Amino acid sequence: MHKFMKIGCLLLAVMGSVQAQQAKPELKTQKEVLLLMGTRFELVAVSEDEQLAKEAIAAGIKEIRRIEALISEWQPTSQTSAINRSAGAMPVPVDEELYELIRRSIRISELTGGAFDITWAAADKIWKFDGSMTEMPSRADVENSVRHIGYQKIRLIPETHSVFLKEGGMKIGFGAIGKGYAANRARDLMRGMGIKSGVVNAAGDMVTWGRQADGQPWFVGIADPAEKDKVFSWLTADETAVVTSGSYEKFAVINGKRYGHIIDPRTGYPVTGLKSVTIICPDAELADALATSVFVLGREEGLYLINQLKGVECLLITDKDEIVTSDNLHLHYYKSKPLPGKAAKASKT
Repeated sequence: MHKFMKIGCLLLAVMGSVQAQQAKPELKTQKEVLLLMGTRFELVAVSEDEQLAKEAIAAGIKEIRRIEALISEWQPTSQTSAINRSAGAMPVPVDEELYELIRRSIRISELTGGAFDITWAAADKIWKFDGSMTEMPSRADVENSVRHIGYQKIRLIPETHSVFLKEGGMKIGFGAIGKGYAANRARDLMRGMGIKSGVVNAAGDMVTWGRQADGQPWFVGIADPAEKDKVFSWLTADETAVVTSGSYEKFAVINGKRYGHIIDPRTGYPVTGLKSVTIICPDAELADALATSVFVLGREEGLYLINQLKGVECLLITDKDEIVTSDNLHLHYYKSKPLPGKAAKASKT
């Protein structure tokens, strides 16, 4: 049975990454926050060797930048941009890494019935969520905006590791999966260097491993929006990814109805019914993709999907400010002291 509770919005924070002063003397916590892939990344490493922790964070940052150079549709030198430029004309050979990311993306599209679709990048941006939009676009404009969308029109050629977009005007983009993939890769690299505990947080695409320097698990707190410095529930996050997709900050109000900024790639219309979706599972890439997918699928279809997936849980906040969870997600409710330091929002845009 699903659980319900009134609440206004979702806020996640890593509780403990700023508590190095309470750590055991032999363990040190290093942290760096910077802009990568157009968003805020936070990398945390816990180690007895302070220099190793710093080197691991630097290596993680370098890896994220490498991935961005590979998958960004905005960088003209990326292989993704080469695929998009050749849409409808010719296949493009790509690195196995990008080929496999596209293959996995197509599998998620199949799993979700097209609610997740990397060809969404081709959509014409007819919706405005900056407060300037006061009337609905015409049906013809909406239908035309999604004319080049369709994951079924991506052709993979395994013999040459080539990718072909069958129609001119098609584009692929990894905005709903790329940060999760980058977080996974940075974690794997840092762990391979000997960092047994840490966090990579890509503006809400968060992956953790090990424990804090004081031996406590990493905590992801869900804050009450009415009192944003207090947590009403928490999740322990060991070897876990937690990803949130939210529409409560970017939306348009047209004829008294609220439309969030997340668009259904199958219809071209904003999805309604949910304010945020949080996915909890071991893999940040999968969690990233599923957060968007569930948002598009909506409460009933989204919950049904997650409840069929082993090791995956979700927490939804509806437009009516109800919390709904998947069958096996257990939240702990309590009154807390203010969060240490500044809480980090975990919502994707």
